[in-house]
Amino acid sequence: MTVFKRALFGLAVLCFIIALGSLGYALIEGWNFFEGLYMTVITLTTVGYGEVRPLSRAGRAFTMVLIFTGTGFMLYMVGYWAQVIVEGQIRDVLGRRKVEKEIHSLKNHYIVCGYGRIGEVIAKELRQAGIPLVVIENRPEAIAKLERGGYLYLEGDASDEEILQVAGVTQARGLVAVVSSDADNVYIILTARTLNPGLLIVARAGEEGSEQKLLRAGADKVVSPYMLGGYRLAQTILRPNVVNFIEIAMHGEVDLTLEEIPVGGTSEIIGRPLKDSGIRQKLGLIIVAIKRADGQMLFNPPPDTHILLGDTLIAIGPRAKLDQLIQLLEP
Repeated sequence: MTVFKRALFGLAVLCFIIALGSLGYALIEGWNFFEGLYMTVITLTTVGYGEVRPLSRAGRAFTMVLIFTGTGFMLYMVGYWAQVIVEGQIRDVLGRRKVEKEIHSLKNHYIVCGYGRIGEVIAKELRQAGIPLVVIENRPEAIAKLERGGYLYLEGDASDEEILQVAGVTQARGLVAVVSSDADNVYIILTARTLNPGLLIVARAGEEGSEQKLLRAGADKVVSPYMLGGYRLAQTILRPNVVNFIEIAMHGEVDLTLEEIPVGGTSEIIGRPLKDSGIRQKLGLIIVAIKRADGQMLFNPPPDTHILLGDTLIAIGPRAKLDQLIQLLEP
């Protein structure tokens, strides 16, 4: 339970005890409510002003019960709030409430579960692309880095249903499960898929043979960093110039970007062949592939290939020209 929720719960219990004590004196001794309230308050606070009126045997028994229950709880809450104030948790509570409100307002965002080496790179790339995200992490050292980086984050277990709901999983576009344990990633995927069946889920596989488990749990895509790393090292040896070209393009050393762009319903080039679309002639972009709505992938499509509604064009070229193509395909 969070500090804020615990404080609200304690306040609610305290109000209930005061109301119950006031009502008890009114029923047992026949006092009015204010007299019962006064007696209850001085009893719980142990100020020792004395009884409002002489108490009957039943009234004294009720007072003893009230002392043992209510006064103990009162002292516990006083000690708890003293700890909150001393440790500066009030400031943290207000800050986290503000962050939770910001997270609650997110729509079509991504949830990154885990802020290790891979999660840090993913969060950085998403933020640079202008995509809203929230990170879930429970390690103190990683949380300190999130604070320094200015990310929206939640502290807790990403497989916890309540944490995912606070992160806005039902309004999110996608989730990335990159915690260190494959078993934890499976639990995260199962929970997230239950809460949002249409969520795009990408997971990290750390051990050999984990890919199928993660896919069966509900992941749409599973990536093995070790396999990708090994493949890239091999390609560096076999095709060094190709790898150099990709690194230059991916790291922004030249104005060259690879982008995927869906074809919107009101685009003017729907039904036209590539050669008549003006993509190559006017924008100077290269269409590397076209993904059809049924999942078929057309690599290096010929000039007479028609652009259809629901297609996704994979294009390469300068960023500014790609932005123009986005406006053309998604007016």
